[in-house]
Formats: sequence, structure tokens, C-alpha cells
Amino acid sequence: MKAIIPVAGAGTRLRPHTYTQPKALIPLAGKTLLSIIVDQLAEAGIKEFVFIVGYLGDKIQNYVKQHYPHLQCHFIVQNERQGLGHAIYLTRDVVAGDEIFIVLGDTICEYDVKAVLYSSDSMLGVKKVDDPRNFGVAEIDENGIITKVVEKPQIPKSNMALVGIYKIKDAGSLFSCLETNINKGIKSRNEYSLTDALECMIAGGAAFQSFKVQNWFDGGRIETLLESNATLMKKIGGKISPDHVFENVIIVPPVSIGSGCEISNAIIGPNVAIGEQAKIVSSIIKDSIIGDFASLFDVVLQKSLIGSDTEIKGETRTLNIGDNTQIDLG
Repeated sequence: MKAIIPVAGAGTRLRPHTYTQPKALIPLAGKTLLSIIVDQLAEAGIKEFVFIVGYLGDKIQNYVKQHYPHLQCHFIVQNERQGLGHAIYLTRDVVAGDEIFIVLGDTICEYDVKAVLYSSDSMLGVKKVDDPRNFGVAEIDENGIITKVVEKPQIPKSNMALVGIYKIKDAGSLFSCLETNINKGIKSRNEYSLTDALECMIAGGAAFQSFKVQNWFDGGRIETLLESNATLMKKIGGKISPDHVFENVIIVPPVSIGSGCEISNAIIGPNVAIGEQAKIVSSIIKDSIIGDFASLFDVVLQKSLIGSDTEIKGETRTLNIGDNTQIDLG
């Protein structure tokens, strides 16, 4: 079994942060999107990973090599963004007929990973949504078998969205369908879709069992990223590195604070995740994510996402600031 994690996207909905930082490395509840996914799968027993990289791919590779030297990792480069189906097709030689477990690089869900991983069936994760038109949609029979999948239908026949978790036993059939779609130029919204290839497999007789995820945390947009951070912090609690310097600091849990942070005359929390080596002085911060090496002076922040290597001085604001930025609000 090989896990495939596509992280080649540019993360346009999280700009300006993703101009300098891959979406998968955005901090969330004291970790990163990518580390939450990898840890979840590694703890369930997967030891071999295939990362599809592209935009800022060197940062992904460096991060994985630094944090997961014990795992067997492959890196496949998608130079042209032609869709998720095209990205998965690029892994065919590395997969070499093995079973695969695909998790999108911004998909964090709560589910029984081991039960899905060791099931004898191919399985697709689903969750009921209010408006399925922006998702791949699964039509499911009374036995939980998926009878049809459609990518972003304008008139959905189901409100069960594909969450971005795919356990596929017959990888050869998947790659055959992907190759057929690519050779014939079959696209959805001008991209080669993984959903279209899954529908090709279903039409050819492949059986997919659905499984429902308990929670689906969206890391694709700033608003939902902050909501996901708060929800995860409340569920798993915060973690404060012992390697820090605090002076006259009030902590309102849950809070996650990375190593080497210097914080003084401040109120931090609730639902605040702070990266490593940050410096915060005379500030109040709640419901926010603060990147590594950020410096904040005399600010009151809430519902803000602050990038790494950022310096902010001033007064109360709700901000969306990318990496390597200097702002003086005084």
C-alpha cells in the first residue's frame, strides 16, 4: 500500500500566503496541514508515501525530509497544472501495481483510518453538504455502494460530496482510465479529473464502497482555515513548547506555541496557533494563526492569519498578511 498526497496546487484562495509558502505547510493547530495528514496515515501503518509536488515543491521536499526521515518517500513533479487526474497519472511508475491510498493535501478528516486502510473493498470518503455543486458528488445505493460519481454537477442528484480520500485496490484499472481520458482529451472544467477516471472504473464494473467521515476540515480558504484551527484546537487541546520566554503573559486555552517564542505583556488565546521563534510584545491575540519568526508589537488581532517573517506594529485590525511582510499601523 502506497499513500499518494498531491500537493502541487498553487493555493490561490490562500494568497498572499501561498506566494511564498505551499498551502500544505500552512500551520494548523500547532502542526501543518501536511503533517496532520502524514501522521494520520503513518500511525495507521503506511510507510511509503508519494508526494506530487509543483509550485514551491522544494519546500515540501525539505519539510518531508526533515520531519519524516524514517518514511520511504518519493517526489513526483507536476510541471503543468492539468488537474488532479493528470497529477495522479504521473505516479504510475512509482506505484507499480500496488494498492493506493490517495489523500488530497488540504483534506483533513476524522474517520477510522485503519478500518478503511485494511478494508477488502475499494472505498471513497463522503460527507453530506448543503451545496454539492462545488464538489465531486457520489450517488450511493441502499447498501452504501457508489453507483456514479460526477465532478461539480450543475444539477446534483446527490448531496454526498467526495471529501478527497480514495482507497483504490486496483490501481492498474485507475491508471488505465486516466490514460484513456488523457489520450482522448476528456476533461471537466478544462482539467483532467480524478472523478472522471473513477466513473470510468465504475462503468467498467469496479465496485466502490462509501464511508462517511465524521468531520471534514477545510484548509482551502482563509475563513475556513481559521474555523478549522479553532475546532481542532478545542478537540485536541494546545501544546506549548517548553523552550520559550514568557513575561507577564496570560494564556487563554486552547493555545499552541512553538519553540523559541518570546512573549511579554500579552494575552494569548483562545484558539491561537503560534509558530516557532515568534516575538509578541504588548499585544492581544485570539482566534488567529501566527507564522514562524513573526514579530508583533502593540497590536490587537482576532480572526487573523499572519505569515512567517512578518513584522507588525500598530493597533486593532483583522489582517490577511503573507510571508516576508513588514507593516507599521502606527
